[in-house]
Amino acid sequence: MPVINFLFEDGSRRSVEAAEGSSILEVARKAGIDMEGACGGSMACATCHVVVDEAWFERLAVASAEEEDMLDLAPDWQPTSRLGCQVRLTAALDGLSLLVPRSSLLG
Repeated sequence: MPVINFLFEDGSRRSVEAAEGSSILEVARKAGIDMEGACGGSMACATCHVVVDEAWFERLAVASAEEEDMLDLAPDWQPTSRLGCQVRLTAALDGLSLLVPRSSLLG
């Protein structure tokens, strides 16, 4: 099982084991991380926006044009931004690190 490292703007960090094939949004919710994901993972919003560590970004599958369009709505967009609902985890992503911006958290 790959381990995903969730980093937060307050400096805290949480490492979570994830089932292969799961999305970052699914892993976050299962682990009790309050990532919004208002559309439930249907790529109709940008509330599950994450910023992938540069060292890992090139290892991800390329974002679709639809995902790129939705990322235009992310308030904290960065060059390595992705939607958590669109990144599926594989064994090759074991150790993936990403920042969950405050704007992607509930509350």
